[in-house]
Amino acid sequence: MNLIQQNQRSLERREETGCGLGPQEMENQLPEVPLFKVFSFLDAGSLLQVGQVSKYWNKVAEDERLWRNLCLKRWDFCNFSCQQLGTQTWKQYFLDQTKCEHRMALAQREDFHYKEATGNLGILEHMAYLSGSGHPVTGQEKSVICTVSSKRMLYAWDVQEGTVIWSSPVQPYSLKLLATLPQVHLAFTVDLKGTVKVWTCQDEDALATFTVSKACFSLEAFLTKDGPFLMVGNSEGDIYTLTVPELRTVSKVNAFKYCVELLHCSPDKKWIFACGIHQHILPKIFWVESLLRPSEDESPLSVALPFPWCCGAGWAPRRANRITVMYRRGSFRKTGFTTFDLTIERPGGRAVIQAHQITHFLLPVGMESPIWMGVSDRNVIVFASGPSLFLFTISGSQLQRCDNHQMSICYLWVDRLHVLTTSMDNSMHMYMWEEEGRCPCLKSCCHLEQVRSDFLPSCFLSRAICDNKSIVCVVSRSRESSILEREACSSAFHGLCCPECTVEPTWTSS
Repeated sequence: MNLIQQNQRSLERREETGCGLGPQEMENQLPEVPLFKVFSFLDAGSLLQVGQVSKYWNKVAEDERLWRNLCLKRWDFCNFSCQQLGTQTWKQYFLDQTKCEHRMALAQREDFHYKEATGNLGILEHMAYLSGSGHPVTGQEKSVICTVSSKRMLYAWDVQEGTVIWSSPVQPYSLKLLATLPQVHLAFTVDLKGTVKVWTCQDEDALATFTVSKACFSLEAFLTKDGPFLMVGNSEGDIYTLTVPELRTVSKVNAFKYCVELLHCSPDKKWIFACGIHQHILPKIFWVESLLRPSEDESPLSVALPFPWCCGAGWAPRRANRITVMYRRGSFRKTGFTTFDLTIERPGGRAVIQAHQITHFLLPVGMESPIWMGVSDRNVIVFASGPSLFLFTISGSQLQRCDNHQMSICYLWVDRLHVLTTSMDNSMHMYMWEEEGRCPCLKSCCHLEQVRSDFLPSCFLSRAICDNKSIVCVVSRSRESSILEREACSSAFHGLCCPECTVEPTWTSS
């Protein structure tokens, strides 16, 4: 009896008895290749469930390719090799990371170890994770961040211990920009004179140096299938693309007549957003491939978006060709948001970028103009206005308002899983994205306040970043309230570390 006849007999028995197909019948009906294809559309919970149907289904559901794809969809830092994964399977890695996230979502203030690093640190400014965004492969690595200081130094910190584990020599000029590539454990700085340096954060000297002709205002590091690259935007509107770690020039493009203040690469590293905050500058989207492989005969592929006074932008995490731009309009500088889908079309055989506007809207009259914004999947924008945090759809419908701060929000940090806000009173609030139901929303997780060793007012805005086991907040305050110059100020570094999954949480205060 052939497979078609078996399937026909099974369907006839189902009609006669009212029973569903058994595992053996399902195995005959769905061979491994199409079954794998079906399973590739499932989320993790569904994949775990179908793995319990039969040994045959379990074998397909355990396929490493399915679990690696789930990891890549949820965490963009998972583009490492199986060798780096070690003895752990992609399924184990996914479940371990999810467990840590769940603990982080349920964490309260008493669940954190508090560490404060003090001393003559200067004002700690930009910061970024150096340790794979804090998502270790084995679960044993510690979270490490980099910060630049007004002391003209770059620091690397062990977040769990709250200690400096490396510092650069004092640089000739102030460090103005910082970027990291956790996948290759490198940090990049740009100083006041436009000197770009790459650091291992282990050796004393920089690995390579490159000097840009004018002052730099933007810096973006990213990893492609062709390797790591660095982009730098300067005050004359030039965008340099450099190899990493050698810092050799791949291309130089004059994008604007004024400075390039924002560079933002898409999650799939195929697009780069560039703009300057100026009434005569239209933001541009470049096709990264054309910057990495420049042609002598043709300019890099780009498209201008007809919205001057751009002041922010965000890529949809899982729809890499969709970008939402925040802009100002009119004499009263009303704030608006507009969303585009990008495609490459080839009319007449020549590649052209098309930016298809999906929707746009202006914020209500009377709402304080936001400075910070972020984008989530499923067409949602998050931004801060005054002391409140708002969620809007890309078409302008308000979904949620969070009022967890008494003073204005001064910093907003957004990734695929978390949203952090800090306010003028140095308090910090953590939210996590929830995507159940028709629209995503923010779940309020915990509110953390500075453990003060003094009560002097802050002289700089506090900032915060996090991973799946730590929250880092930098607060700078004046030691001499009558002197507000930088040399008279110092910084308090707060590493608020969520314990690992196997450790019972405790609270310690220094």
